[in-house]
Amino acid sequence: MPAYKYTLKDGKTTRWYANFYFTDWTGEKKHICKRGFKTQREAKEYERSFLDQQNNTSDILFSSLVENYLEDMSHRLKPTTMENKRFIIKGKLLPYFGNLKVCDIDTIKVRKWQNELISYRDEAGNPFSQTYLKTVNNQLSAIMNYAVAHYRLSANPCRAAGSMGKSRAEEMNIWTQAQYEQFSAAIQKSSVKLAFDVLFYTGMRSGELLALTPADILPSKRIDINKNYAKVNGEELFLEPKTPKAKRCISIPDFLYDDIQEYMAKLYGIEQGDRIFYFTKSALDKEIKRIAAKVGLPIIRVHDLRHSHASMLIEMGFAPLEIADRLGHESVKTTLDTYSHLYPDKDQQLANRLNQFRRAAPPTEENS
Repeated sequence: MPAYKYTLKDGKTTRWYANFYFTDWTGEKKHICKRGFKTQREAKEYERSFLDQQNNTSDILFSSLVENYLEDMSHRLKPTTMENKRFIIKGKLLPYFGNLKVCDIDTIKVRKWQNELISYRDEAGNPFSQTYLKTVNNQLSAIMNYAVAHYRLSANPCRAAGSMGKSRAEEMNIWTQAQYEQFSAAIQKSSVKLAFDVLFYTGMRSGELLALTPADILPSKRIDINKNYAKVNGEELFLEPKTPKAKRCISIPDFLYDDIQEYMAKLYGIEQGDRIFYFTKSALDKEIKRIAAKVGLPIIRVHDLRHSHASMLIEMGFAPLEIADRLGHESVKTTLDTYSHLYPDKDQQLANRLNQFRRAAPPTEENS
């Protein structure tokens, strides 16, 4: 694994380059020459890392496996999903497993990694949330499953190690309608107020809100939700909705339709395909925290307005299937799994309905 030194045009500065051959996945022999390394060690490390990525066995380094995994998944997943994956992998997986061979990552190492994350506390003494722990653990498991499928790893050690965290939070942070109206009344900027009103009274996702155009606001007082807006590495993207069912058309109350029309009328020169709201998700996040603190409300996330909308619909007596259609859930099971705790008396309601049905039943010949 040699590396070579060369001198730049100034006649003084030296650099190193890696020069080697490798056989690609098609069996073709190829030549690599990479220049510009400040040290011989950096040049050799580049060659070692590059060749390791060509390795298709489980003695590949975890860091090299991750590079291959991310490159592969980037052709199959949305940019926003990939951004989240990279963030978790960089912060929570590579510092622990990056320099290990995949075949050396066993159940004990996974358990120790889990225990360290479970034991973590920030400066205020707060641990990672149970849902975050679950997400991180699932990411490691997904990578190890990838190694089983494509790198001859005999088994996924995460399965034997067991999981950590929970799929859903035990408590859901929501605002009542009265709390939301208290929040909304404290917003001074009309565009921000309208954006939050749309989120609370439709249950839309923030990416769906930010993708709205005048063409999506229908004269029938419905909103056509057909795309999702995201900004990744400075690039603005319009993406397909999260799932097929997320592409939907929902009715909105008269007051909200009128407010949207009045606001759009003030936007000079807006075209049918232009975005109605031009701020970012992070701006909404900051604003909801700032105003909630100002008026003394519990701090919630922007996404919790979606949960608040669902809670309001449940309180109003709407059925899970109706709520699933409005929120764009792929199935009613998702709605029930997410909001089942908001139906505490559903079993008693069922029994009461059976009582009513029994009393209303016509008498039989034996009892007549």
